Amino acid sequence: MRPLRYSVNITLDGCCDHRVGIPDEALHQHAIENFDRADALLFGRVTYEMMEAGWRHPDPSGSRPDWMEPFARKIDTMKKYVVSSTLERVDWNSELVRGDLGEAVRRLKREPGKGLLTGGVTLPLALAELGLIDEYEIVVHPRIVGHGPKLLAGLTKYIDLRPIDRTELGSGTIALRYEPKRQAGET
Repeated sequence: MRPLRYSVNITLDGCCDHRVGIPDEALHQHAIENFDRADALLFGRVTYEMMEAGWRHPDPSGSRPDWMEPFARKIDTMKKYVVSSTLERVDWNSELVRGDLGEAVRRLKREPGKGLLTGGVTLPLALAELGLIDEYEIVVHPRIVGHGPKLLAGLTKYIDLRPIDRTELGSGTIALRYEPKRQAGET
């Protein structure tokens, strides 16, 4: 069974707005390493559209720093599953996921492979509620912004976590990895 990993960039005050992070080469290299631990990406519609707009090749030469290109090439070629009830179709190496979210994601997790990687705000909240996330990575940027979407806002239950890794990246950014503590008898 392949694990479902969630990685999200946040500020010290918990804001998950991708526009307020501190992008640098180390952060993008770390994301590539996360991609290498996955066979596919699992996105909601908003994250899919945002990532496609920002990273789909070809991109005009010189439109982003050279150090972003390995990330762009990697995400461009990866398999993507898109959870959406409103999109009619997707491309960019993507497949729509419809119907019961829990059932669909459990099916994807049962497939052989290294793992699935998700990001964003809304879809991960639903996945956390269903207990489907096997690893949480919170990439904390040393910035306070005072606004924006908050990490897993609206979660209806506690999820107790156990730390499994800590990596210092560039610009004072720290990637913290956790896995859910399992209750006796849980798998």
